[in-house]
Amino acid sequence: MPNKIQLFRTLAVSNFFGLLGLMLVWQLICNAGSDTSVWFRLGLWVVPLLFPLPGLLRGKPYTFAWANFILMWYFLHGFTMLYIEPSQRGLALVEILFTTAAFIGCTAFARLQGRALGLGLPKLKDQQ
Repeated sequence: MPNKIQLFRTLAVSNFFGLLGLMLVWQLICNAGSDTSVWFRLGLWVVPLLFPLPGLLRGKPYTFAWANFILMWYFLHGFTMLYIEPSQRGLALVEILFTTAAFIGCTAFARLQGRALGLGLPKLKDQQ
């Protein structure tokens, strides 16, 4: 794997794990006094990050591509918390940074590795 592709994979996976760790700390420690159950919060904020994890660790470009849909949930959450909860703005900013970096890494890796492997959708004009 070329260095550029490996760099984007590392960017994506490391920030994905950073986001996972942040969500664990945020829900278990920072929101310990919340009215909702800890299991509900973990199910809502941690479990979705576990779905693409096997494919990300194996370096599957398709998984990197669809993991972006999950990342957008956290991107929106970060901006919402930034706006509505002044006491958690620091956590929200870190969430936005992790999500943005993981999104860039996932997008670039999926595109570059997909091309390197010859994957992709053929253009309509090439099919006729």
